[in-house]
Amino acid sequence: MSKSFAPNRIFCAIDSADFDAAQGLVRGLAGAVGGIKLGLEFFTANGITGVRRLVEDDADGNGAAPHLFLDLKFHDIPNTVAAAVRAAMSCAPFMINVHAQGGAEMCRAAAGAAAEEAARRGVEPPRVLGVTVLTSLDDDDLDQLGQGKAADQVRRLAALCQDNGLDGVVCSAFEATALRAQCGADFTLVVPGIRPGSSAADDQKRVMGPGQAVKAGADYLVIGRPITRAPDAAAAAYAIAEEITAAETG
Repeated sequence: MSKSFAPNRIFCAIDSADFDAAQGLVRGLAGAVGGIKLGLEFFTANGITGVRRLVEDDADGNGAAPHLFLDLKFHDIPNTVAAAVRAAMSCAPFMINVHAQGGAEMCRAAAGAAAEEAARRGVEPPRVLGVTVLTSLDDDDLDQLGQGKAADQVRRLAALCQDNGLDGVVCSAFEATALRAQCGADFTLVVPGIRPGSSAADDQKRVMGPGQAVKAGADYLVIGRPITRAPDAAAAAYAIAEEITAAETG
């Protein structure tokens, strides 16, 4: 999936427990976004079978399935996380994530399990990402957890992920420039907390506009409510893509 085509940078967060509602959104967004993000809300209600049904659906009338970012943030002992990653491979994710704070051994186990299961299935391995600091947290929240400044913690966790075989991280746009310099061009940066224009921040704290985020170094943007709550979800996604294009060419 080329990142030069602006819609390809957008993964729409389908945060719904209702399968039919999620399916309607996915079908309506065909061609307007590069992929979809399914997380705990959809997964808890519909399970891995529901995930497979949704991504295998004929979303654009030509049998094309959207790229999937399976956002389950695995965080457990290494053996359990490895087993979970193997199980998740049945829905052919483009990206999958684990909590970086699970540690070096857990990160290595996740990366190894993804590669081994992909080889067994004869498919491309997913990009395995480490979640650094949630965009709903700021410095005050991290201070309560004894973790210091968000920017410092993100840099530490990104280094741990890169050193232990992960393909990239999930971070806020505010850390993207520093991480691009630290980790290089091939390290994937996935950025949630994107709020175009006058969109409400909702429960996010470290937020930025889509054009700014791409300029800061983001590879992919995860955007939910500004698209899914718009009167016309596809039109909202295309408008965001135009903002990305303007940032890339301006």
